[in-house]
Formats: sequence, structure tokens, C-alpha cells
Amino acid sequence: MSSLAQRRLMDAVKGLLLQGITPQKLALSLACGILLGVFPVMGTTTALCAVAALVLRLNLPASQLVNYAIYPLQLALIVPFIRMGQRLTRSQQTRMTLAQMVQLARTDQMKAFHLLWRMALQGIVAWAIFAAIALPLFYWLLFRAIRRIQCEIQTRRVAAELA
Repeated sequence: MSSLAQRRLMDAVKGLLLQGITPQKLALSLACGILLGVFPVMGTTTALCAVAALVLRLNLPASQLVNYAIYPLQLALIVPFIRMGQRLTRSQQTRMTLAQMVQLARTDQMKAFHLLWRMALQGIVAWAIFAAIALPLFYWLLFRAIRRIQCEIQTRRVAAELA
């Protein structure tokens, strides 16, 4: 992540803290945004973040912010999640090039649909296991970082009041 992007992300986190969002809620919002942002089905992450924010009463802008920021990571992790899911479910690994998939979609749409659906489910299995392990870890790391930022903000406030 570039220094400009990091600075903007930090400014957004500071802004949310200044609005009164607790570090716990912000850390959970960001952790959920990260994990849902790498969900291995394209086109679903925005809706998943919105539903999670409504159900868990998370901060939607914070979840969506990281969801959009890690979009390239989602693209990079789709195939590894599918491969891991194939191993976990002991399924035969499907190795097709993009050209072969396009050809299959042109010649046998139902077979292509079933193949892609099965691969998506295998990716979801792997993602779910990853998410169950990663959510507490991400939450803990983010909470610690956000608490540090909050302490920095409070220190600056006190220093400004004393000056």
C-alpha cells in the first residue's frame, strides 16, 4: 500500500474515532471488512459487508473502506482459496485455462455453470476456515493499533489544551 493510501486510511480511522466510534466497534468493522473483502466470489463483497454491518451493528463506512481497499487481494486469493477448498473436500482439481473456460461456456453452458458453482463452493469452504481463524487475529491486531491511535489523539488533545 502506498504511503498516500496509508495516510488516507489512517486519517479515515482517526476521523471515525473522533466521531465517537469505540475502538472495539471500529476494529470489528475493519476486520469484517477485510475478511468479507476477500470472499472468493466476485461481485458479492459489497453486499456481504452491508449485511454484516446491519446484522452486527458495525460501522458500514469503515467496513466498506477496507473492502474496497483490498479488492486486489481478493483477486489474488480466489484461485488459492479454490485450490485449498479442492484439497479440503478431496475433490479433483480442475485445471482449465481462461480460453478453455470460455470455450466450455460457449459449447455447454450448464456444464460450465456447474463447474464454476462447484469451484465457488470449494473456495467458500476454504475461505470460511480461514475466516474463522483470521477474524480473532485481525480483530486483536486492529484493536491494539486503534487503541494506540486513540491514545495519540487524546495526548495531542491534552497537549493542545495545556498550550
